Amino acid sequence: MARRNLNGLRVLVTGASQGIGRALVLEAAKRGCKVLAAARSQPLLDELAAEARKANGTVQTVVADVTKPEDRAAMVAAATQHFGGMDVLINNAGIGATGHFMDSEPEVLRQIFETNFFGLTETTRALLPLLKQGTTPAIVNISSVVGKRALPARSLYSASKFAVMGFSEAIRAELAKDKIDVIVVSPGLTQTNFSKNMLEQKAKMQLDHLRGMTSEEVAVATLKAVERGSLDVTLTLKGKMLVLVNRFAPWIVDFFSKKKVRELFADEITERKKKQLEAAAAK
Repeated sequence: MARRNLNGLRVLVTGASQGIGRALVLEAAKRGCKVLAAARSQPLLDELAAEARKANGTVQTVVADVTKPEDRAAMVAAATQHFGGMDVLINNAGIGATGHFMDSEPEVLRQIFETNFFGLTETTRALLPLLKQGTTPAIVNISSVVGKRALPARSLYSASKFAVMGFSEAIRAELAKDKIDVIVVSPGLTQTNFSKNMLEQKAKMQLDHLRGMTSEEVAVATLKAVERGSLDVTLTLKGKMLVLVNRFAPWIVDFFSKKKVRELFADEITERKKKQLEAAAAK
């Protein structure tokens, strides 16, 4: 666990064109980092780079989809070409979906894992040779509060983030010999376009993302974790409370989760009971 001076560090941010990723690029550049921004949209990357450079930030871009091997290789090549290596990898790229598991399609779960888990793990694998040669190297995995405590209608996304947490804990010990820190940042509700870009939105209860942290606040907290070498950071007061209550009394979270689902599906439950009574009377 190392403290870092961010100034001059070479940082790769995936999913950099919008939301938390975009804010991370701008904040890291402002702190004096040399930033490689990776995302799928060249126009959005161009806008981001122009904004960062106006503030005298050092930003290079690479068009890359973390799910594609050739694009992961392109990130390695760009890091080598522009900066001669890499010190900090921030795995931020992610997608989501809401709705109950039984209403979801199998391919949606696979798509989510392809980006949120396999994209993250294989990007890490690709960048490890550079990170091993880096200065105070670190891998930062952007997870979620629901990667610590799952909530109804978030099963697909939550499962992918639990996988990220398990992977992070395991490689944290494995990479200690290489002096590479593995940091997990778990945001709560965040004011981004994330909900608009979901693969599915079938949840009856919509969480109000406008009440969450801003992307800029998440970026500042993430870079502070990198600076301090904090290995596991949970964001937002509600997020911290959820994790705390779940640690000591998970039954409380279960109780209120089940209660909320029953309220949302009250009509369905009533109709089912009615049919059961009718069927019993007909016998």
